[in-house]
Amino acid sequence: MAVNTGDFIKDILDSISKIDYINPQDVPNIELYMDQITTFMDNQLEASKRYPDDKILTKTMINNYTKNKLIPPPVKKKYSKEHILLLIFIYYFKNILSINDIQNLLGPITDRFFNSSNDFKLEDIYNEVFSLGEEQVNVLKQDIRDKYSTSQQTFEDVPEKDREFLKSFSFICLLSFDVYIKKQLIESLIDELPAKQAKKDKKSSEGQDK
Repeated sequence: MAVNTGDFIKDILDSISKIDYINPQDVPNIELYMDQITTFMDNQLEASKRYPDDKILTKTMINNYTKNKLIPPPVKKKYSKEHILLLIFIYYFKNILSINDIQNLLGPITDRFFNSSNDFKLEDIYNEVFSLGEEQVNVLKQDIRDKYSTSQQTFEDVPEKDREFLKSFSFICLLSFDVYIKKQLIESLIDELPAKQAKKDKKSSEGQDK
């Protein structure tokens, strides 16, 4: 029985409307052991699993993130709320970025705002950037509709038995190209970060010398 692609796309768009992020208020304010963190993340992000047996976060992952300095080490085997916020960032970044890119992106954030004594904290950054996602939902949904509509206009001259598959292939290619271009842009922006910071540090140093 053929899949009704239109109904499938409608289901996808409906699911996008329900996308949410882990509210900082839902992150425990007490320090947690590793087992407690993996359970928390699995419960909170269960809806994002592709397959039921997928793991959102494992002990091995956390140990590797600490080893690669993506997150600061725990204190007496306990992780703070800020550790969890960083792990959430990593969860989303790791699907499109290399470990090295994540290091370059999160390193300055961790250095300046992890356990910061300033009024502006890591939790404030988390709130700000994830709130942007809510504003982008309708834009994203319209973009998907447009790409789907474009894909349905392709391969009209091929035999009917192949047409549906090729239209779906065309739709996937359009979505993939969009991801590819954005990934290239993200990587370019990350590559510029050290140069921008060096320039800022130089300017700050010159100001102090005067």
